[in-house]
Amino acid sequence: MINDKAILLVEDDDVDAKTVRRALRDLNVSNPLDRTSDGAEALAYLRDTSHAAPGLILLDLNLPVMSGIELLQSVKADPRLRRIPVVVLTTSRLEMDKLATFELSVAGYMVKPVDYIKFVEVVRTIDLYWSLSQTP
Repeated sequence: MINDKAILLVEDDDVDAKTVRRALRDLNVSNPLDRTSDGAEALAYLRDTSHAAPGLILLDLNLPVMSGIELLQSVKADPRLRRIPVVVLTTSRLEMDKLATFELSVAGYMVKPVDYIKFVEVVRTIDLYWSLSQTP
């Protein structure tokens, strides 16, 4: 995906997290995958300077404690974090969620398909984009 930087998956559902992990493995994406289960945990992870910033954040919106949109607001307000690309990977098809996230400069908005083959294609698209994309 993005050189050798980690991917941060912010996902509270264990099954969805395993599906992302499996899809990345099936696509031979070798980047480390770190996971947090809610927005507050993700923000703490991102602000912890003991490890490098991830190269990409895959963000679910429907999270406990702090929603994905609240996390996104905090990330984009932080000068140290705002340049980390964020791709929303969610079940939400709500237009207001799409608008809110694009107002906060997400790099993409993907709806999680139920079918695994289609899910892999979504992850393949994310991988292809970030493999070709130039980041600062």
